[in-house]
Amino acid sequence: MFKTTKALILREVKYKEADRILTVLTAEDGKQTVKAQGALRKTSKFGAATQVLTFSELTLFGNRGRWSVREGTVLDGFEGLRTDLESLSVAAYLAEVLEAVSDEDVPNPAVLQLGLNCLYALSRDLCPREQVKAVFELRLACLTGYTPDLTGCVSCGRTEGPMAFSTSRGGLVCRTCGYGLTPMSPECLAAMRYVVNAPARKIFSFSLTGEAAREFAVTSEIYLLNQLERNFSSLDYYKKIKE
Repeated sequence: MFKTTKALILREVKYKEADRILTVLTAEDGKQTVKAQGALRKTSKFGAATQVLTFSELTLFGNRGRWSVREGTVLDGFEGLRTDLESLSVAAYLAEVLEAVSDEDVPNPAVLQLGLNCLYALSRDLCPREQVKAVFELRLACLTGYTPDLTGCVSCGRTEGPMAFSTSRGGLVCRTCGYGLTPMSPECLAAMRYVVNAPARKIFSFSLTGEAAREFAVTSEIYLLNQLERNFSSLDYYKKIKE
């Protein structure tokens, strides 16, 4: 059985002398494990198409539930990532998170599209990498069922006055209900509301600078990690080289 699919390569493991075992994300079948036999040989016709952080069109052959690559064409290699270590490390973090939240054979095209949009923005330097990372984290939380409540206080319903953000409560809290928490800046709150509600193709169409940008980045990261209840080694690496 043959099928052709567009896939984002999330992870690779070297197998034997020249093979790759790939974890890929597709719109139709979600996360899949496929074998790319001979992909590491210089003569391989699909070596480039099976590299990590590449979006490719793959022709797969299936036999007894196992899939192997027969042909591959690069659709976007996100070449800009390969020349900037910090951007590459952010991209690796995105891939690790996408793998963690995706299920085998469960399609989620919106999650794949988010990943592709963020890698495109990173590789083309469309906006600061910290903003791309934060947009990815907050939007992914929404797509995986953890949309924060940004309409008003999650405890008492108040919609006016200074608001803080509580990761444990999943949304805004007023000064009374969130006693001791630092109020969120209006700029950061506006950015979060925008990312939660914006069309997929326009999620980067805003700007933040200074303290508001830092606040947005920190809040989005903490919120996603809190919801997923885990850490990521690629994120630790990014923070290490960023220092």
